[in-house]
Amino acid sequence: MADNNPRIVVEKNPSESKLSELNIKCWPKWGCSPGKYQLKFDAEETCYLLKGKVRVYPKGSTEFVEFGAGDLVTIPKGLSCTWDVSVAVDKHYKFESSSPPPSSSRQ
Repeated sequence: MADNNPRIVVEKNPSESKLSELNIKCWPKWGCSPGKYQLKFDAEETCYLLKGKVRVYPKGSTEFVEFGAGDLVTIPKGLSCTWDVSVAVDKHYKFESSSPPPSSSRQ
């Protein structure tokens, strides 16, 4: 049974040392209010939720992945999904990139 769907990885309550090693407090922050959001990830994202509760439904699937405050989450590149946010989200995030971050904020 090959699983071709990219998988969301959730690490519950990572250690303070791991969070320090990742330098999470220096990552940008993002938040959203409760609601449903259609998202497509063009790059792998790692995020650490400070607040919130989310169910992510990958496109074409009836199953979901749930995570919330205190979780370290890796979302794979290429994932299209619906975020069903039941509790407002506040998170630190970082996109993986094979090149250094751009010096300007062009899209």
